[in-house]
Amino acid sequence: MPSPHTLRTKKPPYDTEAAVAALRAADPKLAKLMDKAGPFTMRISPRQSPFEALVEAIIYQQVHGKAAAAIHGRMLESFEPICGFGVHPSPEHLLECPTDQLRHAGLSHNKTLSLRDLAAKTLDGTVPTMAKIKKMSDEQIIEHLVQVRGIGKWTVEMFLMFRLGRPNVLPVGDYGVRKGFALTYLGLKPDVKVTPDLLATAEQIEKRAKKWGEWRSVASWYMWRACDVAAGKIVQPE
Repeated sequence: MPSPHTLRTKKPPYDTEAAVAALRAADPKLAKLMDKAGPFTMRISPRQSPFEALVEAIIYQQVHGKAAAAIHGRMLESFEPICGFGVHPSPEHLLECPTDQLRHAGLSHNKTLSLRDLAAKTLDGTVPTMAKIKKMSDEQIIEHLVQVRGIGKWTVEMFLMFRLGRPNVLPVGDYGVRKGFALTYLGLKPDVKVTPDLLATAEQIEKRAKKWGEWRSVASWYMWRACDVAAGKIVQPE
């Protein structure tokens, strides 16, 4: 069951219609994918603090979505006697709780250490407040947040896209983006077993992204949709 903190979503803060129109005009191949994949429907979670969003991001790393959601839910539930229903634990709570409490929720040893480091770095200011983050560039945010154990550039890129709604993020290391790009631009067939050598490289994606201007987040979202189209998860109109 999703946590109460991830249920309320809204559209990104930029002009998504202008973004789609600009991308269509600049990249005919992307325009064809847009026709197959349908409207741009990405949503962001505007109510989470950086600490809350990154707690969730760490839990979801390298774990199937349903399993991660269950672990996240159990962890939040374990703090209900202290915090109350629907109230996210604070950094202090994460630092002070018994290790067994986190492990019992399903968190690995490494993720437990990562959450405690995130809590400590939130308290010491390494993880900025939302008010400060809103004034920072994407590069500055990445520089700050990768100092936390277990948080790499990809995790911060997802935070930039799906929490902050930044329009110009290009996660070239993301598997789905690399596969979607190969399907859209490199002739990868949907029924071919994907091996690493068939995925797009960062250089290939970055070269094409020069066409995408300031809307690389939107183009990246459509690379994920290319994977859904190939897998038959998006039914094309007759």
